Amino acid sequence: MATRQLLADLARRHPLGDVEWQIESTGGVEALRRVADGEAFDLVVLAAEAMARLASAGHLLPGSLAPLAASPMAIASRAGAPAPDVHSAEALRTAVLAAPRIGYSTGPSGTALMALFERWGLTEVLQGRLVQARPGVPVGSLVAEGAADLGFQQLSELLHVPGLTLLGPMPPGLEIITVFSGAVGARSTRPALAQQALDFLASPAALDAKRRHGMAAPDA
Repeated sequence: MATRQLLADLARRHPLGDVEWQIESTGGVEALRRVADGEAFDLVVLAAEAMARLASAGHLLPGSLAPLAASPMAIASRAGAPAPDVHSAEALRTAVLAAPRIGYSTGPSGTALMALFERWGLTEVLQGRLVQARPGVPVGSLVAEGAADLGFQQLSELLHVPGLTLLGPMPPGLEIITVFSGAVGARSTRPALAQQALDFLASPAALDAKRRHGMAAPDA
């Protein structure tokens, strides 16, 4: 889901002749399952760890795997609510302890956040206050609707949700960055065209769009 706005933007900027881009976005866990179950896609874009699993299982065209974007986690509260300081590790820990409900996502960014809370010794303290968004549901919507007071998700997903105050990125030393990769699907019936599209997604020509959607080059 974190790449859906970016991919839609890039698809508008790079027509494929008389072939129309058709982008289907879903939660990363569900997308991984569908590809692993053998569903045919020309292109697959997922977190690098998931893509490595799919590649090793033969679900991606060998040699086509390419890093596309680095996506940092950010923090949000509901618009109009008091905005806690999250600009240092100590301030963020204080904000987490003060939040009645904390929204987080499935997938690698949510897993990394839970690992941070465990390192801080807060796993038991936060039990009952953690609200995990269902796959495909933006954490920002939980915060905007009042189901969570503090939300953690990739910046690209929080940017497009109304009713939020973006508090900032994770503080220095606690950055959580997900690298997304793309590859031609092993079951693609148009691998040459799919590779052409993938080459554009990985090219410098796509960098401005990535920045507009809260991402960076994968080697940034």
